[in-house]
Amino acid sequence: MSKNTISVIIPAYQHAKTIAACLDSILAQTIAPDEIIVVNDGSTDGLEQVLKPYQNRIRLITQANRGSNPTRNRGFNESTGDYIIFCDADVVMQPDMLEKMKDLLDAHPEVSYVYCGFRYGWKSFASFPFNEARLRRMNFIHTTALVRRQHFPGFDEEIKRLQDWDVWLTMLDQGYIGILIDEQLFYVQEDHSRQGISQWRPAFMYSIPWRKIGWMPKSMKKYFDARRVIAEKHQL
Repeated sequence: MSKNTISVIIPAYQHAKTIAACLDSILAQTIAPDEIIVVNDGSTDGLEQVLKPYQNRIRLITQANRGSNPTRNRGFNESTGDYIIFCDADVVMQPDMLEKMKDLLDAHPEVSYVYCGFRYGWKSFASFPFNEARLRRMNFIHTTALVRRQHFPGFDEEIKRLQDWDVWLTMLDQGYIGILIDEQLFYVQEDHSRQGISQWRPAFMYSIPWRKIGWMPKSMKKYFDARRVIAEKHQL
């Protein structure tokens, strides 16, 4: 097994309900990460109290609320691992997730990150094999992927939505590609008091001609506005 080290970075905001299960799944991995960094982005829901039993096994950074991308970047800047993974605080990993991802990244020096499918509630997100043209059309890669540190560009702190797609497109622009593990190696806990991937919508919602109708749900408008920002930045 290679000596490449792994940093798990967990951005957390109002995740007191889900972060214990997330941490338990990381601590139960068949290969232990070299560090687990939790960045508390100004939570007011008792998150730090929930984290007390884990205080000797994690590094906790607490900051005033800055938003998801600055929080992820703070965690990255504080980390040391050769490989990094941004693990959302509502993610629960399968026990062999890190081992499988690391083994594949070790075996493929030509790729910069490893990603997989996942579940959210009853819905399966199987993802697709890496394809440049497809990635330019749609995002099919979750933020929770194992990435080579030296190839990670940082999150654009001006991007408020679809930030994972922006990262993969930025890396693609720099010549860095990914590889799929065709398995569902984690699931996302449902917490209806929060918003996030969490705001999954059925596929048919994206094919409705909302503009012709003259009205669209607020959540869909935000999605299309965010997509336009990404398209303009990357000249899609």
